[in-house]
Amino acid sequence: MTDTELQKLVEQISSQFFAKPFRHRARFNSRLRTTGGRYLLRSHDIELNPKHLEEHGEAELVAIIKHELCHYHLHLEKKGYRHADQDFRRLLAQVGGSRYCQQVGTGRTVLPYRYELVCRACGMTYKRKRKMDPSRYRCGRCRGGLELRELKK
Repeated sequence: MTDTELQKLVEQISSQFFAKPFRHRARFNSRLRTTGGRYLLRSHDIELNPKHLEEHGEAELVAIIKHELCHYHLHLEKKGYRHADQDFRRLLAQVGGSRYCQQVGTGRTVLPYRYELVCRACGMTYKRKRKMDPSRYRCGRCRGGLELRELKK
């Protein structure tokens, strides 16, 4: 599905379920990771995660669009558009939108430990995933100086 097809779908859902036009932009944003979509307060645009369409199908995407359109229409009407507001919850129940979206992907990939900080005095080791400056830190056990070592794979 392209952004223009998505725009038409959002406009159609808005007129069908809300009886109001959607006059801003709807687009896919592949950088969204933990959410199905978001409503941008300043521009009034809606961004949607394309992975939800790929993994869960069009029905899940429609439910997310309804959720974001609830934010959109309530915000423009100067009503309670936040998740905790009764206006939002009432409208979401009326149109049949989803409160939460399903998870996508396998989650975050865990980086292996690449570095090790070793205390020069007592030998205590601290594993780290990111490189850091050992001169700015001390050993938590004996307050000794630390040395950075790169771990072999």
